Amino acid sequence: MPRTVILVSGASGFIGRRLVSRLSAEGVAFRQLAHRLGVGFADVFADLAGANSLVQACSQVTSVFHCAGYAHAFSTLSEEDSAKHWAVNFEGTRNFVEAAGLAGVRSFIFLSSVKAMAEPGEQCVDESFLGDPKTAYGQSKLAAEQAVLEAGRRYGMHVVNLRLAMVYGSGGRGNLERMGRLVKRRLFPPLPETGNHRSLIHVDDVVSAMRLVAGDGRANGRTYIVASQHAPSGRALFDALRQAQGLPPCHLSVPASLLWGGAKVGDWLEKLAGRRLPLDSEVVDRLLNSAWYSPARIERELGWRAQVSLVDGLSEMLNS
Repeated sequence: MPRTVILVSGASGFIGRRLVSRLSAEGVAFRQLAHRLGVGFADVFADLAGANSLVQACSQVTSVFHCAGYAHAFSTLSEEDSAKHWAVNFEGTRNFVEAAGLAGVRSFIFLSSVKAMAEPGEQCVDESFLGDPKTAYGQSKLAAEQAVLEAGRRYGMHVVNLRLAMVYGSGGRGNLERMGRLVKRRLFPPLPETGNHRSLIHVDDVVSAMRLVAGDGRANGRTYIVASQHAPSGRALFDALRQAQGLPPCHLSVPASLLWGGAKVGDWLEKLAGRRLPLDSEVVDRLLNSAWYSPARIERELGWRAQVSLVDGLSEMLNS
């Protein structure tokens, strides 16, 4: 049987590092891809815009985990930012999956995002939910998903798109991590309970899903939402972050109307400044409204289920 060799793009990133650590612990042969020379961790160098270098990078590789991307899911304030989403997330992925197919790679796993879907409002949605993504980030991810599936059909390659909910864990630099630091410093406002639902997933559960879909033939050509079954409200997250850091319960809350009023001021100042501010309508929307996604398809078809609880995941994120 030929030796399994895995190529990981974005190996120095949050999810890539966890994946590499797991592969190393399992004794699986892997290579780490960087886009420029001189990056210390990398074994292979290739520009996502360069077809020839990507084909060479995929030589003698059996599986690719494409973790690299440009992650900025807020509405862009500049054409340059929007163009970067398309260049990295769409064109780079399309080039990479084409190179993998030409090189004879057997499986290609693409890390997408639930932002490749339309905004769900207050309902819990699955992969069949119709509508267009709101942001350039989501639009570029959706286009990349389609390129991955199309290449898989043409090359007879096992391909899977994983639409990740908000990913958190130790070493991350996302919104939940920033919220946790501010809560610890008592600089984050105590949120009101609005009954909203925010889907999230611990990074270790993401890695387990990646490893599963790469080796399970039932996943070929499928797109899966990867999220925890539990989707807490913004207030529940605030309380859990306090608990995880040993802070006493907080019985106060800032009225939603006050937060929305501050957001409107932030929107106005952003237009004047031409850059994003810490408080605007998008930020408050994420705190008080829902982004609720169902992992039922991957649970039903492959038997995968998130294992890391919110309490354990936040403790790992904040105390490791």
